[in-house]
Amino acid sequence: MRKTLRQPKNLMRLTIHILQKQDLDYRWHPCTQMKSLESHPPFIVKSARGSYIEGISGHRVIDGISSWWCKSLGHNHPRLKSALLKQAHQFEHVISASTTHQTISNLSELLVNFVPGMGKVFYASEGASAVEIALKMSLHSRLNQGDKTKNKFLSLANGYHGETCGALSVSHAGNFRKVYRSLLFECLPIEGIPYVNMQNDNLWQDCSGQWRAIQDFLQIHHHTITAIILEPIVQGAGNMRIYSQDFLRRLRVWTKKHDIHLIADEIMTGMGRTGKMFGCEHATITPDFMCLGKGLTSGWLPFSAVLTTTEIYNCFYDKTDSDEIFYHSHTHSGNALGAALALETLKIMKDDFDWDGFTERTTYLLNSFQDIADETKVLSNVRGIGMIAAADVHQDVYSLERMNEMIRIVFQNGALLRPLGRTVYWLPPLTIEKKTIDELKDATGKALLYAFKK
Repeated sequence: MRKTLRQPKNLMRLTIHILQKQDLDYRWHPCTQMKSLESHPPFIVKSARGSYIEGISGHRVIDGISSWWCKSLGHNHPRLKSALLKQAHQFEHVISASTTHQTISNLSELLVNFVPGMGKVFYASEGASAVEIALKMSLHSRLNQGDKTKNKFLSLANGYHGETCGALSVSHAGNFRKVYRSLLFECLPIEGIPYVNMQNDNLWQDCSGQWRAIQDFLQIHHHTITAIILEPIVQGAGNMRIYSQDFLRRLRVWTKKHDIHLIADEIMTGMGRTGKMFGCEHATITPDFMCLGKGLTSGWLPFSAVLTTTEIYNCFYDKTDSDEIFYHSHTHSGNALGAALALETLKIMKDDFDWDGFTERTTYLLNSFQDIADETKVLSNVRGIGMIAAADVHQDVYSLERMNEMIRIVFQNGALLRPLGRTVYWLPPLTIEKKTIDELKDATGKALLYAFKK
């Protein structure tokens, strides 16, 4: 009898071992030192639902980072699954140039109506592709107007916009770009950003002191700048740092005055993540370009969009010279399956999302993170906005080895986290329940104590 009971468990262990070995033999994981996976093999996923991911072993973990910030409505949402299957029964993809269909027409109208001031939508695949499109559109529109002087870009110090060459050129966060510097074009960073931890910080409402120095820097370059690109309000890969909405508002006023485009990279900050539908809403501004991705389909498929103004669109309209036409294409631009998912996601966010309950849960999330900092005494600079909470491990106790140990222990305790350097953060699905936040708090607190207080 005992042998019969043990056999399935032993078989499961063998299955896990075989799958992990197969993965390590043939696959290269993103953003991972592969040597580390030899001692700590990858988790084998069986299913995912809501805020949880379950392995074939039965171990279940909270997706504390929304699978790289994209699972805005959680895993396996029934309405999104239904929308995907309905579209798949009709057709899955046709060339987007010179064809259309009801789904993408409805999506385009809804997106434009979501962002007053926008007039057109251009579709791509991954978020970095959307950034590339916005950069090219900005520069190309100048050339179509006969302006060859505005051909430079500025971006925020500590900002991140993706890992294709154009997107990486305008990024300044971490170690993402320095190895590839020879491939990239020059983009100067705007320094001295007025960071805040919470919306009740005085700088959130008034950053006039910091703005003076920033404006002096901008004035030096304004004749040659075609666009400034930024992540509205929160810099994701730049350690989840939050900055003043007053800075964003002032920058928008300045760019309008000097005929400089503002590109809002809302790939992470959009779709409700910061507590509003789009990060730009905190400063009540409309950019010239808005890039959307990740949560646009709630992470079901790679699908991104660039919203822009009719004025920008008209710079390309009715042009006959081939150099004046926007010859940018992706094979899966406007993919029908992605469009169906994006349309359903927007409908849910517009008509059926519990925004009052969401606001209550965001407060609960941040308070829970603050409790961990108070109890463990290894975290400082607690910050948060919307469904984001973050803090930094004290420098005097931090080491990469200890952080890796924390990641392993928190996973064993039931949560998937991927810290950014010293920064530990939560960025769970917008739909996470309070009881799941409690579980996340317990798992994170125990792991921090084990790794940094032993």
